[in-house]
Amino acid sequence: MSVQLNHTIIHSRDNRESAEFLARVLGLEVGTEWGPFIPVETANGVTLDFATIPAESITPQHYAFLISEAEFDAAFEQIRSAGVAYFADPQQKRPNEINHNDGGRGVYFLDPAGHAMEIITRPYGYQESPAG
Repeated sequence: MSVQLNHTIIHSRDNRESAEFLARVLGLEVGTEWGPFIPVETANGVTLDFATIPAESITPQHYAFLISEAEFDAAFEQIRSAGVAYFADPQQKRPNEINHNDGGRGVYFLDPAGHAMEIITRPYGYQESPAG
């Protein structure tokens, strides 16, 4: 068997709020609560298990999601319509912009627990193969 990421735990102030926020932005389903976790599964089978912990114990992390152009349009509309601040860069110096890195589109935003979320339509280092 090749190595694959199966799941990860994401600390949050409110596991349901954070799971529902990300699921709404990405057009995913919130799974059934399992113990202290609220799961959100991505298309490649990786489950993000949101767990409530004390706010002072949360260390902000970065999560990047590779999505299609159509999914980007839908997610970006969710971000904008919800009034969520967004940025073209991880340092948050380019507010209210998206980036066009590697010929695609990308944007950064914070989830309710302060984690840096990123959506991109091309993986970093992407180069189109020459036609022919």
